[in-house]
Amino acid sequence: MPTVVHVPGAVLTEREHEVPLDHERPNGPAITVFTREVAAPDGRDRPYLVFLQGGPGFEATRPTSPPTGWQKRALTEYRVLLLDQRGTGRSTPVGSVIPGATPEVQAAYLTHFRADAIVRDAEVIRRELGVQRWSLLGQSFGGFTSMTYLSLAPESLSEVLITGGLSPIGRAPDHIYAATYRRLVEKNRAYFERYPGDRARAREILRRLDGEDVRLPSSDRLTSRRFRQLGMWLGDSAGWELLHHVLELPFGSPAFLYDAEAAVRWGRNPIYATLHESSYADGFATRWSAARVLPGEIEAEGYFTAEHVFPWMWEEYAGLRSHRAAAQILAEHPWPKLYDLDRLARNEVPVAATIYVDDLYVERELAMETAASIRRLRPWVTNEYEHNGLRADGERVLGRLIDLAKGRL
Repeated sequence: MPTVVHVPGAVLTEREHEVPLDHERPNGPAITVFTREVAAPDGRDRPYLVFLQGGPGFEATRPTSPPTGWQKRALTEYRVLLLDQRGTGRSTPVGSVIPGATPEVQAAYLTHFRADAIVRDAEVIRRELGVQRWSLLGQSFGGFTSMTYLSLAPESLSEVLITGGLSPIGRAPDHIYAATYRRLVEKNRAYFERYPGDRARAREILRRLDGEDVRLPSSDRLTSRRFRQLGMWLGDSAGWELLHHVLELPFGSPAFLYDAEAAVRWGRNPIYATLHESSYADGFATRWSAARVLPGEIEAEGYFTAEHVFPWMWEEYAGLRSHRAAAQILAEHPWPKLYDLDRLARNEVPVAATIYVDDLYVERELAMETAASIRRLRPWVTNEYEHNGLRADGERVLGRLIDLAKGRL
């Protein structure tokens, strides 16, 4: 039975839905997927807007009370369905992946947690709720998932809104990562131009981490390559200052160690790392693509990396170690295609999408290529925001996308 909670400015309806682990085996093992419906008190019969979270491997945004940001804007025209993608949040967790099972069994289990399975989960839920069509809002990986939805079940969609999430179609992972590394080098150069004193500081930190056994609050060792991953912040509108505020702290101090550990949370949701490259595998095996195409300039110049996964992470992050053998198997897995290019070229569903000019995570040129391949897609190309535009200025970003999709602009 649903749980209904009344909070200031909204009515929340919480549900658990049973879905097959493998949608090709509907009578096989089942898992649960959690949803939280958010509606204005006078808007409980409005159309659904399903929010697909970034990741992969993260649960949906939690609502505030009263609703703020993009949710505040959404509730003026929709009721929002926040979906905890399978394996995340209050859905059946992945965790250590069947403790005691062989790596092969673990890896086979994890193949069922990509975007195609998330879409099929959503279809089970749509039918269960008696909805003929609903709209999507996809942020980052959620945008990738929205494209898969358009490929698999466009007849279930009224409109699709995508922020920073136009995935390359049919491109090899090596090509994609090479493009993001070029953007990363630009971001590093720009960061050190803003904070020139941080160049020497960063190099000194990296040198000391190579020579000293520095332990984080979790007891994991802070290595130089792990510290470089703080470059994830270079793709966030507030991230440059956050990075600077870690670099300026005394090396080895409790504040430095705590903030360095909290900055990169691969271990909280292990499938974020384990399935990360698979989200770019549109018919390819990835074979540790980001590690293979990593430019030598990154290390030589003391630059930071970003949203890239490397085999050493499953050793250095305690929260990933239980996935280590399965991750190695998945790196060689021949992933099936995620997108139907012919169907996207014939698309009839209105689509509006932001393309962020300087996006560190989704390369602009590849996003433009994708936009041109999806019929009825209206792009909003802007340099006003970084990848986190929906979080930074949600009311405006979502409002413009809604107006684009509905033909008001």
